[in-house]
Amino acid sequence: MTAALRDVTLRDGLQLTGKPLPTARKVELIRSLLAMGVPALEIGSMARPDLVPPMADTLDVIRALAPAELDKCWIWVATPRHVSRAAEAGARNFQYCLSASDKHNQANIGRSTADSLAALPSAVELAGSGSVQLCIATAFTCPFEGEVPVERVLDIVLDHRADGTSDVVLCDTLGQAIPSQVYDLVSRTAQIDDRPIVYHGHDTWGLGVANSLAAIEAGATTVDGSLGGLGGCPFAPGAAGNTSTEDLVFALRPDWLTPAKFSELVGLGRDLLADLGEPNRSRSAQGAGASTTTFPWAS
Repeated sequence: MTAALRDVTLRDGLQLTGKPLPTARKVELIRSLLAMGVPALEIGSMARPDLVPPMADTLDVIRALAPAELDKCWIWVATPRHVSRAAEAGARNFQYCLSASDKHNQANIGRSTADSLAALPSAVELAGSGSVQLCIATAFTCPFEGEVPVERVLDIVLDHRADGTSDVVLCDTLGQAIPSQVYDLVSRTAQIDDRPIVYHGHDTWGLGVANSLAAIEAGATTVDGSLGGLGGCPFAPGAAGNTSTEDLVFALRPDWLTPAKFSELVGLGRDLLADLGEPNRSRSAQGAGASTTTFPWAS
């Protein structure tokens, strides 16, 4: 069972925080995670600054990074204009988000799901040689419509307007899915489409890691996490924090992870959440991650 981790602290993790994180601190955190070996990061959003204030400096963050760093970084977008502005700043990778449920798409993006799909080809074109992921929010449940039919998600995956996207991101926006549901949707998506699958989970009911492992078993190649389990959607009532990055790497044991790096990772999360005044939901921060010498896999 192998899969890559993408850390989404700088976007999904920060978007609900009441205390802003300075641009320089964001850049420092990005570079720390990349230096540690984390292979991919989501570093910002082109959402309206008045609606999501913690993302107001996303273009400044992009401009502060080198091209080699940006090759490993993703930007949340929802319109072709978002792609154009981020690309002008230097971004190369874009996560184009729409919701499987129309009511959440209206709340989150201000348009129908059909309108978001209709604009997707233009977004892909504007990305040029960059990559655009098809990100499907509320792929399991919606705070306004309830359970989302699997067929609705699969129809979006197969929609010809998504041609040219690099990956399919399946989002448990509310964190209400259980492992069997995650396995079913990921496996059915893999059966009908050959694009890599990313699983984005939240830990509302404490099943974040279990759901991520089920997604990997079903064929997902990447799973998302946030330091300390930070995060949530401002337009999805009931959504709790993301699955903890620390807990995911503890479960996955990627090749780049060592006991020293794991301790460093836990420390990064602790310091960040302490500075933000946010609770740390990571189990690793409460367990062996506190030690620099005792780890279950240390020799």
